Amino acid sequence: MQYPSLAVGAFLAAALVLVPLPWHWRARNIGTLSIIAWLFVVNIIYGINAIVWDTNVSNPAPVWCDITTKLIIGANTALPLATMCVCKHLELLSSKRQVRFDHVDKQRRIIFDAAICFGIPLIFMALHYIVQGHRYDIVENFGCQPATYFSIEGIIIVWLPPLVFATATLIYAALALYHFLCRRMNFAAHLQNANSALTTHRYLRLMAMAVTEIVWGTALTAFNLYNNVNSGLRPWTSWQDVHSDWLRVDLFAFIELSPSFIKSMFLLWWAMPASAYIFFLFFGFSQEVRKEYGKIIKAFQKHVLRQSVKDVSFHGSDLPSTSWSKDCTYPLGASCWRRKVIQRELSVTLYSNSV
Repeated sequence: MQYPSLAVGAFLAAALVLVPLPWHWRARNIGTLSIIAWLFVVNIIYGINAIVWDTNVSNPAPVWCDITTKLIIGANTALPLATMCVCKHLELLSSKRQVRFDHVDKQRRIIFDAAICFGIPLIFMALHYIVQGHRYDIVENFGCQPATYFSIEGIIIVWLPPLVFATATLIYAALALYHFLCRRMNFAAHLQNANSALTTHRYLRLMAMAVTEIVWGTALTAFNLYNNVNSGLRPWTSWQDVHSDWLRVDLFAFIELSPSFIKSMFLLWWAMPASAYIFFLFFGFSQEVRKEYGKIIKAFQKHVLRQSVKDVSFHGSDLPSTSWSKDCTYPLGASCWRRKVIQRELSVTLYSNSV
């Protein structure tokens, strides 16, 4: 392969973004689950494209390109929408409004967030056809890419919505941080009263992840928009003119492209793998995920290595307890009292020997 790092980087990103999935699935956080889903799908697409179109611009899989180019368009809108849902929920939790999430409220929020994170991107995937001047493009080493008629209409449909949703995300994040600072002294009790599974640490980590992802994604979206506008916009004449040669597939070999364009392609291509790495850095080493690592290791030892796995901890070990149980109070008798004295002496002996 000419650029093996493309396929390796994409598949590694797709694998890493799945690591925190069990914890987020149990929490039923649709915002983070949609981030995982979209990043996984797009990085798998990128990895396969990097292999199939390595050093060639053939067109072996038209249907694959039709589907994947639309998914890429959907992901560009879905990711800022997902971070917006995360920050919106955090703002609601931290606000002074009366909030208590019972089962009905949680189900309602799940349905609403799912409609936002998956329904609206589907709408923009369909709207993209309005500014889809031809079927798709194929770029050497990068595979099939969405084709957009560079016009004012194209900016409104493709590039403007992610910027609008990113702005809404930053507003919600600023309000959530403001509410948190106003009630930081009793914030943990406030979360508990709201019947939320979040802790203060998880709350701040979610906010930091959402803001980092949105700033990173917005910067690249703005850069891509600048490149397209800087090269000049085309006038929208008529539907028939824009879609006159819609079945055309444009092929771009590296030898035909300028070095600056290739550098821009690499930068924009790595946006999705980098977003997955950012997500993993925020959640891949959390306490909840480390527990999942322990479960995986124990399952591997038990089912693959056929080893006997036994949980060993100081508090759960076979050492006698040094605590004085409430069950050993008068009038249970001297036998219980004597047993506790022996256990205490044994514990002291063990401690002395260890020193």
